[in-house]
Amino acid sequence: MATSTEDTVALLARVPTFEALGPEELSRVAEVAVPRRYEPGRVIFREGDASDTCYVLKRGHVRVIREHADGRTITLANFGPGDIFGELAMFEDERRSATIETLDGVEAIAILGSDMRRLMREHPDIAVKLVISLGRRLRAANERIASQSFQTVQSRVANVVMQLVKEAQDEGAGERDVLVSATQADIAKLAGSSRESASRFLAVLERAGVIEQGRGKLTVHDPSALERYVY
Repeated sequence: MATSTEDTVALLARVPTFEALGPEELSRVAEVAVPRRYEPGRVIFREGDASDTCYVLKRGHVRVIREHADGRTITLANFGPGDIFGELAMFEDERRSATIETLDGVEAIAILGSDMRRLMREHPDIAVKLVISLGRRLRAANERIASQSFQTVQSRVANVVMQLVKEAQDEGAGERDVLVSATQADIAKLAGSSRESASRFLAVLERAGVIEQGRGKLTVHDPSALERYVY
């Protein structure tokens, strides 16, 4: 899988972590990026593995999983094209805090943490800009967590469906009748609720004509109507 420097720069420019970098700085990062390809259902890395590489998705989707001692798993997030994961490897070699599993065929670029740390030593401006970008992401994550702690299950599920719709639209879906590939269990895990609670609320949305459920997918007829359920 060949990837030109220009394509890699364009991909990196879409990533919030690198949004503060200029064209020349992005080119330096692109020069150390290596293309990677993974089949569906492949584990890219597991929770507890050594952390030495970060990844940016070019095509396909992955999910982030945490495992409990009793064998249960929880899905923390789904990532698609333009998303980055494992980015803390740019700063330290700590153990992975979660497992990353591909949901379909994935193309990505991989950046070794040692290469990024060398770039940051040689070009301190890159380090400063990356820290600023990561600080913004941390602040946004804290605000999202604080908001969710006061939300009902229905509100959290509606938020998850809205996010899945946005991701589909970013990849070319229209304004209405947006097809989302996710099971009730997937949505429940992302919303931090039980499957039964998520299923009941999805049934409410279906009766209201907002969505139509299928096997492992749902069609959101009126995405804007979801906002009525977020409070």
